[in-house]
Amino acid sequence: MKEIYLLTDYKGFFENKYTAVPYRSGMNRELLTKYFAESGYAAEFMAFADVDFRKMDFREQYILYTSSEDHEGHYKDYIEDVVYALCLQGAHLIPDVKYLRAHHNKVFMEMLRDMSRLESIKNITASCFGALEELQERCDHMDEKLVIKSARGATSSRVFSSASRPDLLKKAAKISRTRHTYHELWDLARSVKHKGYRRESKHRRKFLTQNFLPDLMNDWKILIFGKKFYVLYRQVRKGDFRASGSGLFNFCDAPPEGLLDFAKEVFDALDVPYLSLDVALKDNVFHLFEFQAVYFGTLVIEKSRSYFTQIDGLWCITKDASVLEREYVSSINDYIARKYHVAQSL
Repeated sequence: MKEIYLLTDYKGFFENKYTAVPYRSGMNRELLTKYFAESGYAAEFMAFADVDFRKMDFREQYILYTSSEDHEGHYKDYIEDVVYALCLQGAHLIPDVKYLRAHHNKVFMEMLRDMSRLESIKNITASCFGALEELQERCDHMDEKLVIKSARGATSSRVFSSASRPDLLKKAAKISRTRHTYHELWDLARSVKHKGYRRESKHRRKFLTQNFLPDLMNDWKILIFGKKFYVLYRQVRKGDFRASGSGLFNFCDAPPEGLLDFAKEVFDALDVPYLSLDVALKDNVFHLFEFQAVYFGTLVIEKSRSYFTQIDGLWCITKDASVLEREYVSSINDYIARKYHVAQSL
């Protein structure tokens, strides 16, 4: 059997799983090994710290990897180093390293959107900033009603809307604040000692603004694993504009016309094995709020009792529960087959 490498974190965990036991321990490694073996692959689990570029050559090897949502992204920063080095060595990274960079990083995700050839996802427009001062210099030419997002954050935490330009600047200042008393005092001393010295910003957490879609009642969370599409309807909180993290949801067996076609168009364009999408419908037009292609929440696939597949151009629903690890492996198998023209074992 051909080897396939799965890179694990410092706890020995791989990827994300909503119902993992113990809590937050990732996918079941025994099930992954079993399903990969059935697909003709020998699963080799390896810690990031055991990747030795002096002794190991991963050129043309299939590499799967986990990510991390640790506070401030310290460990994820290390993961990016290892995965990018594997990219430089010529490994077949699944998914592409750019999607690791976009994980838990809404700023880079928006840059990928802007560079995409898929025009249907560009009705959401963003401006990205690395410091509050950059927004201050440009806000006079921007709408007053905007969505402001920190680059990091999940379940709509650190996502706000603005009512005016002063409100925009106030909320942007809040999410971009960087605190370090010693360095700030040292920088103050520089400004006293050196005439004309311009002090460093106290607001250097990157953030973005997006166009605001008013009067939304809901959105949809869509998970795609290979050929299977799972749909969750999410209601907007009362008195709020956000559906993510509201807890007001139900599984959707009758999505609006065109939603699955839109999701498939995005999935095909991004060229990934699996995907998480947040989609809204406004004025009969679909809007892609966010996407993630690695280490996203799996509640939808684990709790859903149905999924959709496209057969001869028609969307068909299948009433059946899914096993996360099995669908994960199946999506990897499909991806390798279409991306690298490798015949499937099953």
